[in-house]
Order: sequence, then C-alpha cells, then structure tokens
Amino acid sequence: MLSAPAAAAARAAPEARVAAAGTARPRRASPRRPRRGAGARRPALRAPSEPQRPAATRTLSSPRAPLAAPRPGTMDISRVGVLLSLPVLLQLAAGGGSPRPGALLRGCPAHCQCEPDGRMLLRVDCSDLGLSELPSNLSVFTSYLDLSMNNISQLPPSPLHSLRFLEEFMLQNNHLRQVPAGALQNLRSLQSLRLDANHISYVPPSCFSGLHSLRHLWLDDNALTEIPVQAFRSLSALQAMTLALNKIHHIPDYAFGNLSSLVVLHLHNNRIHSLGKKCFDGLHSLETLDLNYNNLDEFPTAIRTLSNLKELGFHSNNIKSIPEKAFVGNPSLITIHFYDNPIQLVGRSAFQHLPELRTLTLNGASQITEFPDLTGTASLESLTLTGAQISSLPQTACDQLPNLQVLDLSYNLLEDLPSFSVCQKLQKIDLRHNEIFEIKVDTFQQLLSLRALNLAWNKIAVIHPNAFSTLPSLRKLDLSSNLLSSFPVTGLHGLTHLKLTGNHALQSLISSENFPELKVIEMPYAYQCCAFGACENVYKISNQWNKDDNSSTDDLHKKDAGMFQIQDERDLEDFLLDFEEDLKALHSAQCSPSPGPFKLCEYLFGSWLIRIGVWTIAVLALTCNALVTSTVFRASLYISSIKLLIGLIAAVNMLMGVSSAVLAGVDAFTFGSFAQHGAWWEQGVGCQVVGFLSIFASESSVFLLTLAALERGFSVKCSAKFERKTPFSSLKVIILLCAVLALTIATVPLLGGSEFSASPLCLPLPFGEPSTTGYMVALVLLNSLCFLVMTIAYTKLYCNLEKGDLENIWDCSMVKHIALLLFTNCILYCPVAFLSFSSLLNLTFISPEVIKFILLVIVPLPACLNPLLYILFNPHFKEDLGSLGKQTHFWTRSRNPSLMSINSDDVEKQSCDSTQALVTFTSASIAYDLPSNSVSPPAYPVTESCHLSSVAFVPCV
Repeated sequence: MLSAPAAAAARAAPEARVAAAGTARPRRASPRRPRRGAGARRPALRAPSEPQRPAATRTLSSPRAPLAAPRPGTMDISRVGVLLSLPVLLQLAAGGGSPRPGALLRGCPAHCQCEPDGRMLLRVDCSDLGLSELPSNLSVFTSYLDLSMNNISQLPPSPLHSLRFLEEFMLQNNHLRQVPAGALQNLRSLQSLRLDANHISYVPPSCFSGLHSLRHLWLDDNALTEIPVQAFRSLSALQAMTLALNKIHHIPDYAFGNLSSLVVLHLHNNRIHSLGKKCFDGLHSLETLDLNYNNLDEFPTAIRTLSNLKELGFHSNNIKSIPEKAFVGNPSLITIHFYDNPIQLVGRSAFQHLPELRTLTLNGASQITEFPDLTGTASLESLTLTGAQISSLPQTACDQLPNLQVLDLSYNLLEDLPSFSVCQKLQKIDLRHNEIFEIKVDTFQQLLSLRALNLAWNKIAVIHPNAFSTLPSLRKLDLSSNLLSSFPVTGLHGLTHLKLTGNHALQSLISSENFPELKVIEMPYAYQCCAFGACENVYKISNQWNKDDNSSTDDLHKKDAGMFQIQDERDLEDFLLDFEEDLKALHSAQCSPSPGPFKLCEYLFGSWLIRIGVWTIAVLALTCNALVTSTVFRASLYISSIKLLIGLIAAVNMLMGVSSAVLAGVDAFTFGSFAQHGAWWEQGVGCQVVGFLSIFASESSVFLLTLAALERGFSVKCSAKFERKTPFSSLKVIILLCAVLALTIATVPLLGGSEFSASPLCLPLPFGEPSTTGYMVALVLLNSLCFLVMTIAYTKLYCNLEKGDLENIWDCSMVKHIALLLFTNCILYCPVAFLSFSSLLNLTFISPEVIKFILLVIVPLPACLNPLLYILFNPHFKEDLGSLGKQTHFWTRSRNPSLMSINSDDVEKQSCDSTQALVTFTSASIAYDLPSNSVSPPAYPVTESCHLSSVAFVPCV
C-alpha cells in the first residue's frame, strides 16, 4: 500500500506528470541522441522501496524514475562493503593504521577529480575528459566511478575486477557498441549501472553475471533491437530498469521472467508493435510500466498478470480499442495514461472493479457513444472523457463515483444533464463544447465543494434562476459563447472569475453588487463593464490627480507632514488600515472588453464639439439638400445632364444627413446613460442601416461627382467643336452602374460579419481587425482614383482652353461649380485618407478624439457644403428658385380656369422675356443640353421652348 504522502502525491497531478513525459521524451527521429553537455547528470532511476515509497519514484513523467531506498530484508550495501573490506582493513592495521584521506587521494587518476565519500571510500569523477580507455591507477577503494561523456569504445576486464567496493558506475554518452562481456562480471557491490546514450546493439548473455546487488540499470538511448533475455536472468535483485529510446520491435514471452524484484520498467520510445501474451510473467513486484510512444496496434492484454501494477502508460500508440474487462487482473491500478491513441471503441466494462484507480483520462475516442460502466471503481477522483460522441449521462453516474473531484466531458454531444447532487466531492466540472440547451434547477444542486464550472460553447438559452443558488464554493464560472439573453445571479456572491462573452443576446447590464468578490469578468459588450467601475475608477483617479496638481505647495507639505507625523493624529495601525481601504476603493474587477474612447459609458459622442458639429451638419444637410433637390427636379419635362447629376448628388448627400441626424438623435436620447442602451444600439438594425447609408451616400457622391467632372469636360469639348453629345440614355446607364457599385461597396461590411456593429458610431473603424483596415484602405484607394480622374479631366479642360475662352462658354457657371466641388471634396477627403493609411502603418500618434472628429464631422461635411456652394454661388439656383416660385404661383392660379385664360398671355410673355439674353435654338440642334434625338426644331409651344432654354443655359456673370 502507498503511504499517505505517497498516495497524496500520486493523486495530485497525474495529468501534469504524463504531460511532462510527452514533452520531455518525444519520439526519436534518429537512433542516436545528442551528447549531453559537460557535467550533465541524468535524474537517477530508482525503484521504490517498501512499504513507504515516494510517489515520484513510480511516475511516468520522466523516462528515468528516481532511485529509492533498498527493500526491507535486503542487506545494506554499506555493511556488505565493510564486510568485504575487512581483510584489507586488517592488512592495513597490521601495517600501521587505517588509510588516511591523503593516502586515498594519492590513488586518483590523472586529470580526474576525487573526493572521499565519508566511509573511507573514494568517489572518482573522470567525466568529459575525452578518454578513450579506462584510466589507470584506479584506487581499490573506489565506490563511485564516473566515465560519462568520453570516447570509450571497449573496457578491458582486468582493471575493474579489483574494484570490490564499486557501487555506482557511470558509462553513459560513450561509444560502446556492446555491453563489455567480462568487464562487469562479479562486481558484487555494484548497485547502479548506467550504459545509456551509447551505441549498444548487443548484450552478451553472461555480461551481468555476478551482479547480485545491482538494483538500477540504464540501457536506454541505444541501438537494441530485442530484449536481452538471457543477460537479465542473473539480475534477480534488479528493481528499476529502462530500455527506452531503442529499436525494440517485439517483447517475447517470459522476457523478464527472473526479475521478480523489478518495480519500475520503462519501454517507451521504441518500435514495439507486438507483445507476447506472457511477456510480463514473473514480474510479481512491478508497479510502474511505461509503454508510451510505441507502435502497439492492440491493447496489451499481457498486463493482466501484473497484479501489483499501480501506474500504467501506453499513450501515443496506435491502439484503436480497449476490450471489455481490460484491467481485470490489475486491481491495484492507481493511474492509467492512454491518450493520443486512435481509440474508437471502449468496452463499457473496461474500467470496472478498479478500486484503487484515481485517474482515468481518455481523449479523442470518437466512437464512444455511451458513458462507461464504472461499477467497483468507487475511488476514482479524476475522470476525463473528451472528444467522444456521448449524448447522455446515466442518472446513476454519480452513484458509481462518490469520490469524484474532477469531471471533464468536454467536446461531446451532451444535450441533457442529470443531477450531479450525489457527487458531493466534485470540485471541477468541464462541459464545454457540447449541445446543452438548458440548465435545470437540480442539475448542480448542493455541490458544496464545486469551485470551477465550465459550460462554454454550448447552446444554453435557459438557466433556471436558482440553478446556482446552492454552490457556496463556486469561484469560476464560464458561460461564454452560448445563447443567453438573461443571467441568474442568485448564489454567485463568491465568484472571482466570470465569463459571459459571446452571448450576443445578453445586452442588459449586470449589477456589480451581486459579485462583491469578482476579480476577472468577461462580458459580451464593453458597456456592461461600466457597471463594474471601468469608467468611474478612471475618472476618479484622474480627478484625484487633477486635484493634487491644483493644490498649492503648502497644502502638499501639510499632507506630507500629516503622513509622516502619524503619531500626532493617529497611530500607525490606523494609518495602515486606512491605506488598505483606499487601495480597495481604487481596486475593481478586471472587466473586458473595457470601455474606451469609442465605447463610452455615458455619452455616444463624448465631446460637445463633436455633438454640435454633428447636429449642425445634420440640419444643414437635410434642409439644403432638400431645397436643391426640389428646385432641380421641379420640372418633369426635361432635365439637363449636369442638372440631373447635381440633383442626384444632393439626394445622396441628404442620405448622409439622415445618418448624421439619427446618430445625433441616439446621442440625445441616451444622454448620460449610454451604457444602458449601447449594446442594443450597436447590435441593432438601426446601427447597420446608419452605417449602410453613410457608406452608400459617401461613395455615391464621389462617383457622381467624378461623372459630373467628366461630363463637363466632354460637353465643353463638344460645344466648342459643334459636335453631337453622347446620348442622354447612356448617361442614365452610367449613373445606374455607379449606384450599383456604391450599393455593393456598402453591402460588403454586412456580408463580412457586420463591421458596422464594431462600434456605436456605426462606421468601419480604420483600425482593429485586419479585414476592417483592408476595407477602409481599399475605399481610400478607390476614392483617390476618382479624385485623380476628376483632377486630370479638369486640368485637361482648362489646358485646352485659351485665355478668356471659359467666360465665353455657354453655362460656364456649371464648369466652375464642379471645379469648386472637386476642390472642397478633395481637401476634406485628405484627413480620411491619412487616417486610413496611418492605421495601416500602425501610426498611433493620432488621438481617439481626433479620429472621432474625422469620422463624425469631416466625413459627412461635404454633404452640407455641396448644397451650400450650389445655393450661394451658382446662378442656376436663383433661376431655378424663381422658376419654382412662378410655377407654384401658376399652379395655384390654374385651379381657377377664368384666371388662367385671362393671364395666359402674360405668362407666355414673361416666360419668353427671360430668355432674351440667351442663344436661340436652331434646327441643326448642336444639342448641348437638349435630348440627343431632337433632330428637328422643338415641337413645344413657344412658352415651353423659352422656359426650357432659360433653365439649361445661364452664362457667367
């Protein structure tokens, strides 16, 4: 039986020990391992002693378990050494006394380091000296000889036979190709022999004869291809042996038949693909068997003869199934490691009747559909069954596992959970990545020891309000990536870690008063962290610093004096208590994602400058663009191409005004309490519509302005050469294509994960996710190309005109107007382009407030400047506004037929008089602004012809 400390250590962290085995000893790529550095020592391979063995001696976490004390009943080797040395001591006594330390050191080989071991014997270290043979002048009193990391390829037999007191012999990291046939024989005091990290491929049958005291043998990291059965038959006292990191393919029957004292056997990192059914017969004392990192295809049924086996490892093999009652002959098993096997099938009774089993780990058994029957395995403390297809748990699972402390059933298909209330000792439950949809009131009731519960990545939509009410010890709760819309807080006062991220339907605030002990919390939205003092603490600390800065120097001296002269006002204990209270007041839960300059707790805009700017832009954009649109599209008979483009630009600019007005309205509605509505607004349809309208309006405006610039250049060229213009229908097709392109661009964020919802500003921010940054940079490049085309078109237009020709061009006011729009829009787009490229280059010197100002004020600013420039500086607007007033007056009077007939002549006269300064149309139809198919004189009445011309052509004034 294990001692209490040993049992506790064995149960403490079996997974950590196995993990260390996997990482520390990977499967070798070549048969020869690199030589160790100078002075390197391997951890000793020790066989545990009875009855109290340190748990670490049996662990599989290291290829070489540490040495232990001798078994009871085994004569102490020091006593044997004393007895063997009696003749020599008697001879020395007859010669005049015992050997002095100086006399012992005079027998030290050259270049070696020697020191007494306290028993009149000598420890000799000749490691890493480049020796190719055994050093001469070895003292007969040598008890420890280290020849490791040399170039020794063979050993002569005679020099070692005189070392009757040799207990430890280190020969690792040399060039031995076989175990010396006679050099090691009859070293009756030898306890530990290291032959690892050589090139040994052959072990002579009698090479270990006479080694009656040998307890620890290292033969790992060599080139052995088979078990040296005959050589091991003389090692009846052997307690620990490692044959790891060799090329062994098969273990025959009775391979270790005479090793009845063997406790630890390492066979990992070989090429073992088959085991004899009786290969472990005779190992009556074996407690630790390591078969990890081999090529086993079948479960090693030969282990059934190992009745004392306590720790078994066969992970990282090719075993595909574990049969029924697989461990029926191993009732003493405490730990089993068999992860990293392609196990697909496990018998339901495979782990029955293992009363000492503490840990059971089975990962990736994809064909397991039922929870195993663990009858008789009542001592199990840690159960891990991950990556299977278990869809339900039996109601009696906890009845079979009353001592269970850790339960990991992650990555399964569990839909419904039984009550775990019988598992009173449960401390950790991991049920992530399942299909659980509901947590009932009795699922985790009365689990008084439960400290960690992981329910992440399920489909949980409903949690009973009292589901966690009886979990007083619960400290960590993970409910991330579920479908929760509400969260029960009853019974969670002791939580220190809470994860709710990924529950997008959970948008309400959670009060921090329900979690007084909370240290780390992850919420779905940054606004929910406002309830945990994320913003307030920053403001408080900032205000405190400001107050300290504003205080006078005298006040500071007074404060310092008050702090250091504590005995005058209060004692030291009171001061320390107050100091701790101040720290607690400043300390708050670490909440993520934390609010920031784009996700504020109180206001959407934050700055009054931005707020006033957005309101101004919204009002001007809506009113001015509505006025321009109404004047341009007042007549349904005919609109010139440039007027059509101006009107469409005003229409899309009005959409930009709508988006700015909505943002201003949200800011006003949530003023002072934006955190309560932030998640609702950010994830709602309204935010996506605002973002869509902003991108669509911005891109449409740029495309239409580019088309207007090209149209002006082409029209001036045609009018100067009296050529026929492009058909008006072609212009409409191009406008339609521009609209489709703008719609596509505005739809991309919606298809790519709704980047409009990345912030409450409802705009793709030019930093953060690489996809968002790439989208913004692509927009900047596209718009820059448009501005380049406009600049080239207008530069070419002005270069082709001689001095003074512009003033003689019909409708030159429109040419100048488009040039003015081009200049203002290009100038206003420069900050946006700079912002996007600075984020691409990771330039962080731009403050968040400047970024917000650019996004909320500079980006929509052209939407109000474009109509203002048209209204204030374009004579077309005055003409259109006057005509609109006359039309309104005419429509009002047209309701009275008598008035209409009386004043019809006046109307015609006034309409025609307005065109006297303009050119008269000819039947040749130069078609500057007439429809392209008008090849004959207009068939309209005179009043209509005069009115049409007055709208189309207004010379520069």
